[in-house]
Amino acid sequence: MSKIGVVLSGCGVFDGSEIHEATLTLLYLDKLGLKYECIAIDEELIEEVDHTSMNPTGKKRNLRKESARIARGNPRDICEVTAKDYDGIIFPGGRGAAKNLCDWEPNGPACTVHPQIQRLIEEYHAAGKPQGFICIAPVLAGKVLGKHGVEITIGTDANVAAALESCGAKHISHAVDEIHLDAKHKVVTTPAYMLGPTISHIAKGIEKLVSAIKEMA
Repeated sequence: MSKIGVVLSGCGVFDGSEIHEATLTLLYLDKLGLKYECIAIDEELIEEVDHTSMNPTGKKRNLRKESARIARGNPRDICEVTAKDYDGIIFPGGRGAAKNLCDWEPNGPACTVHPQIQRLIEEYHAAGKPQGFICIAPVLAGKVLGKHGVEITIGTDANVAAALESCGAKHISHAVDEIHLDAKHKVVTTPAYMLGPTISHIAKGIEKLVSAIKEMA
């Protein structure tokens, strides 16, 4: 039975992993008979956001401890993870992917990817193992694998697409219930809440993404 690593970036759309996207990922992994393990960086969040007001609180929390709220347990420290551990990896979206896993927000294509995230993506790519990126998380693939001409989608946002292409990636527009499969690089992406508008819409694309990961694992 294949085992997939799920890289979380906190808990909550504005400062961590988007909870619907992360939960649906875990649901479909389980439903398709795949084992999984959650992974997180053991550092502080860039910023904590009050999800009622959408404003920063001025406080910080531990990224791994926040991710544990979704994982229902202690996520594995990313520093311990290598390409030998899983048959593939998936990155749910949420602004944590663009704040904590890299600094795409606010730096766009000039961003720096967290060293452990960059290492992991490069190792899985070199090993020829599948990687899935949901919502805004494809910016990680675009930044790290753009030099290889990776194909990805974040939906239909022309500005983000242009920014990704400036990294060397090729952006393909897709609807929320679709995926883009770059078979050469074994990278699967889906727009999810980059398009929305509801959980039932994003679920279709995420289920297809997880199915594609299973086929390649």
